[in-house]
Amino acid sequence: MRYIRKALISGFDDHEKSFEAKYKRDQETLFCITSRRDRPAGLRAAEQFGMPDNQALDYAKEVVLSDFKGPGDDDVVRKVLGDFESNGIDMDEQRLRKEMIRLMDEAGRQNKAENS
Repeated sequence: MRYIRKALISGFDDHEKSFEAKYKRDQETLFCITSRRDRPAGLRAAEQFGMPDNQALDYAKEVVLSDFKGPGDDDVVRKVLGDFESNGIDMDEQRLRKEMIRLMDEAGRQNKAENS
């Protein structure tokens, strides 16, 4: 009986460790995909702002870094929308979020292709 109990506990421990490892991999993948989405979002916005290439790359980095301010996409949306407003360019949240979804899908496909 003691052996069965140990085996069950060991099986649960193994299952828990496996779940934790999968969760960690999933979070790392999501981080990579989100960063891949934010960079081109920043580059496209910079292009609309009329920034030269070197400034556009710096701006794209700022967009990627803005995602670390809080969970979710709201921090990126606030930054980019605020920058559109500061540059006097019309952009609404719905349009921006739609483009971010499109870029997220594209980044996911790229990540999958690289890791296949």
